[in-house]
Amino acid sequence: MNKIKKVLIANRGEIACRIIRTLKRLDIAAVVVYHSLDADSPAVAMAGEALKIDGPTPVAAYLDIDGMVAACKATGADAVHPGFGFLAENAEFAKRLGQAGVTFIGPSPGNIELMGNKIRARSFCMENKFPLSSSVTEDDRGEPFVQQAGKLGVPLLIKAAAGGGGKGMQIVRAPDDLEAAVQIAKTEALRAFGSDRIYAERYEETPRHIEVQIMADHYGQVLHLGERECSLQRRFQKIIEESPAPGLERDLRERMCALAVEIARRSEYRNAGTVEFLLSPDGNFYFLEMNTRIQVEHPVTEMVTGIDLVEMQIRIAQGEPLALRQDDIETTGHAIELRICAEDPQNDFMPTTGGLLSYSLPQGDGVRIDHGLAQGMAITPAFDSMLAKMIAHGQNREEAIQRIKKAINATWILGVTTNADYLARLVAHPDYAAGRIHTGFIPRHHGDLQPPDLSVDQRNLLLAAAALGSDEIANPEFEVKEPYANIGMWRN
Repeated sequence: MNKIKKVLIANRGEIACRIIRTLKRLDIAAVVVYHSLDADSPAVAMAGEALKIDGPTPVAAYLDIDGMVAACKATGADAVHPGFGFLAENAEFAKRLGQAGVTFIGPSPGNIELMGNKIRARSFCMENKFPLSSSVTEDDRGEPFVQQAGKLGVPLLIKAAAGGGGKGMQIVRAPDDLEAAVQIAKTEALRAFGSDRIYAERYEETPRHIEVQIMADHYGQVLHLGERECSLQRRFQKIIEESPAPGLERDLRERMCALAVEIARRSEYRNAGTVEFLLSPDGNFYFLEMNTRIQVEHPVTEMVTGIDLVEMQIRIAQGEPLALRQDDIETTGHAIELRICAEDPQNDFMPTTGGLLSYSLPQGDGVRIDHGLAQGMAITPAFDSMLAKMIAHGQNREEAIQRIKKAINATWILGVTTNADYLARLVAHPDYAAGRIHTGFIPRHHGDLQPPDLSVDQRNLLLAAAALGSDEIANPEFEVKEPYANIGMWRN
């Protein structure tokens, strides 16, 4: 066993803070890299050591493989945790770290190359006769891709081979729109992932999106930690996840989890991974993709199992065999996660920006908050719009819903528009409470999820409350003196 002594976190925000907490508990030194935009972030304050990085853009700084390898050498870090996003599923990054003698806390480069690329993963599943939805890839021989895709019929979903997070995806509902959708998808994929390879699959309007958390060590042992429901999505991106999936029959759950384990075993997978399935209304399920990293929604699994998944990742990475067997994994109660994002649900969930004047994210009584926020920080378009994750655990789904409703209704964030109120309306919807959820839930219930009309008096009261929460308005210390007050709005 090669015990890890210092971990460099190649990430930022809430996931960096979350990883640091586990490292501190394990008495492992933590070093975080940061762009100048993140200089005053909680992650930098929490870490025992921080190293400034730079690049042509803030995102480019966190995607700089040479810079990350150099950071390991400069700080003496003997391992890297990539979190999610950025370099988390970059096989070249994992390979370069190995060449530098640094442990990558994640799967092998070969695992990422096989399962992290959607086209290769689908080919692997096809070869192993795992269930797949009807699809065609750009690499297929014979007819041009557009003609092959057209034969699948509509509706179709065009997807990026190296993608995720809803980028490079286009729905085609009319044959005449196919060619234009292919070109748009290729352009978006190239911009987001550096590769314009795409594939097409039949699109279902109301399936469920179910994923299974797996863990695998270096000795051929693979286990699952149950499933998560991830069907509530906007712009192909999840905003609410829960575990276990509501209303899933025991036999179906066991078959999905067993298939996820078998896919990981056949691919000789190592470390944490998530196998995602599409569950049709007819009860059939199909392999969708595999995420070769820790997931944004991993806290719901932690809440129902009591297991620290990041700790498991670290132990596997340093060569320890899995300490648990499948029969040792027990789930208790129900957990729900809300992704609180800087976005405007009234404007097609487009990202928003601003200065974080003040905020309150209630926790306790079964509610956990993962965030990397600090009062006064700038919310910029440079990074992903997610601000925080709110997770509630209860003895059953009903109690978890009540706890998450109470917490999200008591949440307030001033200085930037967020989806917090929209999430509150979502979890209060009767169809959500009844478990009647699917990937088309948000567009189907668009009208039900709109904010109520406010009277002029109500709107004025809310504006006054927001103003009183701003130091620049309420605190005399921030008053602008003459003659500068006559200049108008200014900043030095």
